[in-house]
Amino acid sequence: MKRILITGMSGTGKSSVIEALAARGFAAIDTDSDEWCEWQNEDELTPPDWIWRADRIAELLSAPREVALFVSGCKSNQGEFYPYFDQIVLLSAPLEVMLERIAARTNNPYGKTEAERELIVQHLTWVEPLLRARATLEVDTSGLSVQQIADQLSAVVAG
Repeated sequence: MKRILITGMSGTGKSSVIEALAARGFAAIDTDSDEWCEWQNEDELTPPDWIWRADRIAELLSAPREVALFVSGCKSNQGEFYPYFDQIVLLSAPLEVMLERIAARTNNPYGKTEAERELIVQHLTWVEPLLRARATLEVDTSGLSVQQIADQLSAVVAG
């Protein structure tokens, strides 16, 4: 079965759409948790990085499946796992939309401080272009409902 990575910046809808896909019966994993990620500190000069646990992600992606697997996340080491995926879907939205969503969400504290919002702006500038370069599909989520986004991603499996 197909394996699809859903990636993008904070506030683009990754967590919401992964829940909608799970409700539709797909295997759908939000990797933004201790189960799938860990802090890595390369040295004292580099800030810690929240990365995928390579052993767990590799096991998840190599396991046989009856249904399509959707994995959501945006981690600095995700490129190591691109060969496992049939599709890499970038969810995007204008900065204003992302910041509005982040301010309104209640299920994730990230992005509530000024320093975190500044980091989001920086990531939009230098991380999103890297994601876009490797994506096989981009979905601008700014004018879409979660169900409409899930419809587009479900179509990826069928196509």
